[in-house]
Amino acid sequence: MISALAGRTREPAALPGLVRRGGFGGVPGLAAFLRREDIAAVVDATHPFASRMKANAIAATRATRTPLIAIEREAWPRLPGDRWVEVDDATEAARAAAQLGRRIFLTLGHRDLDAFAACRDRYVLLRTIEPPASFDGPESELILARGPFSLEAERALLRDRRIDVLVTKASGGTATYAKIAAARELGLPVVMIRRAMAPAAARVRGVDAAAEWVERRLLSGRRPRNWSQDGAA
Repeated sequence: MISALAGRTREPAALPGLVRRGGFGGVPGLAAFLRREDIAAVVDATHPFASRMKANAIAATRATRTPLIAIEREAWPRLPGDRWVEVDDATEAARAAAQLGRRIFLTLGHRDLDAFAACRDRYVLLRTIEPPASFDGPESELILARGPFSLEAERALLRDRRIDVLVTKASGGTATYAKIAAARELGLPVVMIRRAMAPAAARVRGVDAAAEWVERRLLSGRRPRNWSQDGAA
């Protein structure tokens, strides 16, 4: 098994098997890698917002006739008491957050911060795994941390920093859901960046389902010549 990481996280969590870090060089580079390594199947376990990587995986596996399955994180349900303001991108998120409060909690990662330059007059708490290239402001604060986070810890953080509004992406899953639950308990608005439409690919929910799919593929031998990705699941 080979796990391919983009290399954006300096200290990723430990993974079994071989680990490859860094980009492939777009679709041609990924396709060449699949052929060179004689890859039997590809599992797309990228972040829900990694749209370019997902599209590249689809194009490269189609070009090489390699079976592909995508793990789709279950979306967060909107429950009674949630005060979500749904937007399409970081620019809209920054505009909405500035209108909703003066103490903003950002949980977007470190790649979308330029959009929040207009919030320099606000208190901005950023939590991310990797330190950003630049993050400053008269009242800015940075927390470097990796989930999962407990509900108790998230509730305490929101209260201690007197947060008015949470800004996040609709990533789904369980590892970072506690902040959504804590905001709901405290009656705080959440600016939620919507997921873009995912590229067409066969999908499963969860790692266990993906592992079962891989086992079926490997046990059934090499992929047939007339294999169709659209019917992979």
